[in-house]
Amino acid sequence: MIRLNSSDRLELHFDDLDENIKNYYYTYQLCNADWQPADLSSFDYIKGFQQQRITEYKVSSMTLNNYIHYEAILPEKNCLPYQSGNYILKVYLDSDTSQLAFTKRLFIVNYQSAIFGTIMTPFDNQLMQTHQKVQFTVDVSQMNIPNPTQQIKVAIAQNYKWDEARTNLQPTFIRGNSLEYDGEADCTFEAGKEFRPLDVMSYRFMSYQIKDIDKTNVPYTVILHPDGSRIKHQYAFYVDYNGWMEIGTSEAPYRWYQTDYANVLFTYFPDKKELFTNKDIYLEGEFTQNKFDETSKLTYNPKTGLFEKVLFLKQGFYSYKYVSKDKLHPERVASEGQTEGNYWETENDYTIFVYYHSYSGRHDELIGLASLNSRTNRAGL
Repeated sequence: MIRLNSSDRLELHFDDLDENIKNYYYTYQLCNADWQPADLSSFDYIKGFQQQRITEYKVSSMTLNNYIHYEAILPEKNCLPYQSGNYILKVYLDSDTSQLAFTKRLFIVNYQSAIFGTIMTPFDNQLMQTHQKVQFTVDVSQMNIPNPTQQIKVAIAQNYKWDEARTNLQPTFIRGNSLEYDGEADCTFEAGKEFRPLDVMSYRFMSYQIKDIDKTNVPYTVILHPDGSRIKHQYAFYVDYNGWMEIGTSEAPYRWYQTDYANVLFTYFPDKKELFTNKDIYLEGEFTQNKFDETSKLTYNPKTGLFEKVLFLKQGFYSYKYVSKDKLHPERVASEGQTEGNYWETENDYTIFVYYHSYSGRHDELIGLASLNSRTNRAGL
C-alpha cells in the first residue's frame, strides 16, 4: 500500500530455482474495487514505459539449493502509476505478457476521506464470545458526492486476506457527509485464534516446532511436530505475525540470496475426524497467499490418521493457521471454528478500503484506507 504522488516505495523480491538468468519484466493492471480490469488503456494510468525490465539479480551463495534472486524497487520513475486504485502487478518473461510468472496485489491511495472506527463485540449473544465486529464512519466532507450510496464502495479485509473480505458494504446511516457502517451481518468476522509460529531460520539448531530434519537428500526435509486442534485450549495472547512471513537465516548475513530451501512437512490431527467428512483442511498464511487450492490443501493419510502437507519453503519465520472449507458449499468463507477455535480476545488487523466512482470517471478510485487493531482502545484488553 502506497500513497499517490509520494516518495513511498515497495520492494519486490522473488527467486527462480532455475540456475539460468532470465529476462523478467513487469507492468501494472489498474482494476476496479471488485478486481475486474478497469476500462482504461495502460497509457491512461502509467506514466512512462508501459513495462519495465528487472535488472537487479544475484546468484545464490552458501546454499545447497541453487537459485537466482531477483529484486526491484517499485514504483520506478520511468514506469509510474499515476491513478489511485487497485492494481495487479504482473511479472512475466521476455517482455511477453502471455508468459506470466506471478501477480501481486498493489494499492495506491489518494487520501480524500477520513475513516474513524473501532472493533467491538457483536450484539448477537451467539457471536459475542467468538466474533469481532468492525464499526466505523467515513467522512467525505472534502468531496462533493451527489449520491454516496452509488458512488462510494467500501470493503473490509481481516489480516489482509482479500479472498475473505467483506465487499460492497452499504452505510447503515448517512448523516450529512458522514457515512456510518454498523451492519451486524456485513461487518462481523470470526475472531479466530493467534497464528501458530514456525521458525526455520536454522537447519543446525532446531527450533521447538521442529521434530526432526532429514539431511540424507537435498533439499532437506524438515519434519514438524504434529499440530492438534486448539478448540478446547484456553485462549492465551502472544505477539504473532498475523499470517505474514519474514525471510532470513541465523547463519548468513544476506538473507535474500544466502538462505536455503527445504521441504517442510506439516501434519494436523483433529479431535474428531468425522467432523471433516464434507470439508477440506487448508494451511492459511502469506506463504500460501491465503488461497484455498491444491497448493494449501492437506491430504488425509489413512496409515497415520493425520492430515499432511509438504511445502517447499525458504528459511525464515512463518505464521500460519489451519482452516476448514465446506465441500458442498465452496462459496462459503473458510472457518477456524473446527480447527483453531474462535475467541473474541484474539488480536487481528482489519483494513478498511474506501472507493469512489465519479460520474465522469471510468474506474474506482481508492480515496481512503485505514487499519484497525482489535486490541487497541478496546475495553477489557
